[in-house]
Amino acid sequence: MFKLIRRRWLYLTAKLSGRMEETADPKVQLEQAMSQAQEQHRRLVEQAASVIANQKQTELQLNRAMGDLEKVNTSTRQALLMVEEAKQRGDTARASDYSQTAEVFANRLIATERQVDDLKTQHLQATQAAQQAKSAVQQNSAELQKRLAERQKLMSQLDQAKMQEQLNRAMTTLSTTVGQDVPTFEDVRTKIEARYAKALGTSELQGQTVESRMLEVEQASMNSEARSRLSQMRGELGLTTGPAQGQVGTGAQGGTGSQVTVDAAELQPGAPTGTAATAPAREAQPDAADAGPAGPG
Repeated sequence: MFKLIRRRWLYLTAKLSGRMEETADPKVQLEQAMSQAQEQHRRLVEQAASVIANQKQTELQLNRAMGDLEKVNTSTRQALLMVEEAKQRGDTARASDYSQTAEVFANRLIATERQVDDLKTQHLQATQAAQQAKSAVQQNSAELQKRLAERQKLMSQLDQAKMQEQLNRAMTTLSTTVGQDVPTFEDVRTKIEARYAKALGTSELQGQTVESRMLEVEQASMNSEARSRLSQMRGELGLTTGPAQGQVGTGAQGGTGSQVTVDAAELQPGAPTGTAATAPAREAQPDAADAGPAGPG
């Protein structure tokens, strides 16, 4: 029973872990990994600092022991010299005292030398450990800088992947036509085109009715009246344009010769009145003569 419960628990844990890995944000996981790497580097720096501090402390102890060794060595030598001086003076008691003192200094010298040898060994080991710690910190720092640079690259790739996924979803939405709650672009376009075609068909049907033709006739009449009014205003202003010349031709066919002469003089202010006004009148008189016999017939 216990094995079954444990197996079930491990299965649920693995399943939840797998789901969490699937739904987890890679950006957050990347930040977690970088934080862990930075924390490891910080701990490594602290350990390296402790090793280097031990090497510095051993070096200080060695220097102090070397100084003590020099002092003891000097004192021992001085005691031996004093023993010889006392012997030369014949002072046996003082020579014996100096000899005992020299032995004490000699014992201290031996102990100091052993201490110096031990400190030298410790200092050598601490120096090697400090060099290894410095090298490890430098290597880990270079690796951390490499990971930071790679982090920027991965973040850029992640943003590009998200943009591409969003674009793919947008294209899928545009191309899907069935099974969607929201109308697609194709559906809306088809609906608008159908409405536009219906409006055009209705407009064509209305253009073929009697009311539309009556409106066209009324509009044509209004345009003709407007052109006539413009022609009259051009004649009053003495403007030599196309419509004014057309009115002169109409007057020549329907009026008398004297009227044609007056209109031509008005339309050509710079022309001499003796010749230019008489010539059109002569041309208009045959027309009037031709028109006379045609009336009775």
